[in-house]
Amino acid sequence: MTKLGLIRHGSTAWNKERRAQGSSNIPLDQDGIRDAELLAERIKSEGWDVIYSSDLLRAKQTAEIVARNLQVSEVFLDSRLQEVNGGQIEGTTEPERIEKWGENWRELDLGIESKEMVLQRALSFIEDVTEKHPDQNVLVVSHGAYIRHLLGELVKELKMDDHLENTSVSTVKVREGLWECELYNCTKHLGAK
Repeated sequence: MTKLGLIRHGSTAWNKERRAQGSSNIPLDQDGIRDAELLAERIKSEGWDVIYSSDLLRAKQTAEIVARNLQVSEVFLDSRLQEVNGGQIEGTTEPERIEKWGENWRELDLGIESKEMVLQRALSFIEDVTEKHPDQNVLVVSHGAYIRHLLGELVKELKMDDHLENTSVSTVKVREGLWECELYNCTKHLGAK
């Protein structure tokens, strides 16, 4: 039985400014680095065997901090774990989008990657990882919208009312082809922020 730990990367300046990041290569800020260290400390005794990460800088930095603390020698980078490509909205805030394209900007074709395209690459990744690492615990460092799309597909009954927090952990296991969620959006390592 493969277990996946899905981690959203640590915070960035653009997170705080509420800018759409998408496939933009934004580094962690100081809070993001600190929170990734707290996460690594929290999970170091949980028995994770391997770490995969999006190749975008904010996820890669988070994964490297976790790997160092867990004494995992290599982080496997996979572009299929990248955030939903935001097309023309990347780098913008909601007020900027409304000013530029109007209140109904979501209805326009602004080059945003479709959910179907995201799921196609996400499910390809999951198939490869579960085949390559049967009966192992696999950490996957990725991005908020990506993880939500993936969890919604794997565990259809999962209630995901809360926004995925930076450095949150969600865990899923597959048994006989069925995925179940054990933990969702957990940030207990951050205490009462």
